[in-house]
Amino acid sequence: MKKTEYLELYQQMVVIRLVEERAAVLYQEGKIGGFLHLYIGQEAVSTGLISARQPQDRVITAYRDHGVAINCGISPREVIAELLGKATGISGGKGGTMHMADVTKNFWGGHAIVGAHLPLAAGLALGDQYQKKDGVTICMFGEGATNIGYFHEAVNLSKVWNLPVLWVCENNHYGMGTAVDRASAVSEIRQKAVGYGMKNDLVDGMDLMKVREKSLEMINEIRAGSGPQFLEIMTYRFRGHSMGDPERYRNQAEVHKWQENDPIGIYRSYLLSSKISTDVELEKLDHVAEEIVEDAVRFAESSPEPGAEELFRNIYVEEMSGD
Repeated sequence: MKKTEYLELYQQMVVIRLVEERAAVLYQEGKIGGFLHLYIGQEAVSTGLISARQPQDRVITAYRDHGVAINCGISPREVIAELLGKATGISGGKGGTMHMADVTKNFWGGHAIVGAHLPLAAGLALGDQYQKKDGVTICMFGEGATNIGYFHEAVNLSKVWNLPVLWVCENNHYGMGTAVDRASAVSEIRQKAVGYGMKNDLVDGMDLMKVREKSLEMINEIRAGSGPQFLEIMTYRFRGHSMGDPERYRNQAEVHKWQENDPIGIYRSYLLSSKISTDVELEKLDHVAEEIVEDAVRFAESSPEPGAEELFRNIYVEEMSGD
């Protein structure tokens, strides 16, 4: 990568962190309704992963989707406006926190129902295979989703049909308030891929470069025709499952231990030790990121609410004329 590309990845992680921190404040001020699932602590996962994709590669994820959306090219303005339910949001203010999407950027959305997007990912990959395209579908999900039927149906068919899918498990150790070893027969989730004869690997999700390098390797192999692969990325969310989570299932000593391995700090140290950047340059990027997020909040708060007519839009698909 060029120096500018390394620095862009740094700024993206900082922007995601700041967006999430501001979202928490906006939620507490009553400006965001419903649920709010923050990505704080997991920024290196989507940043490293999505930096490895090509424009034709599709991305689909679960409900912790703000950071994924930003990494796919959706602006912080559109993300925060969507959180506030404004007409200028990426989904017109009608999707909210869990339903951000922009198919023009090959981001096929956040999905609220646990695991329900996995069969959709298989379908996206089948479409590319059928049309003889070389796109790879990157499907992200939490470890809790691997205990339900959607997961097994989708992973099984992807192997049967040799679909170009990279299944990515963001293992943050807790499915809502339940530790992984209390809900899953195997705590190393990638073992579930072995049952389908699928190549799999494990990577440290707090280290952006490790995520990027492993993702590049697997995506390139899938594009070359290897069939689906499974990547388990070990990470940790610093905040609760959602804003209403009292976090009685884990102690603060555990959280603080993980915070010492902050993904932004790890990547910053890498840039400095590799002499790719200097403290001064990174501090400038920090300030730019702060300005970007402040601008996004101002934009969102001053944006209009969706009009009443929006209730009747996007209900039916317009009939397409065939040959």
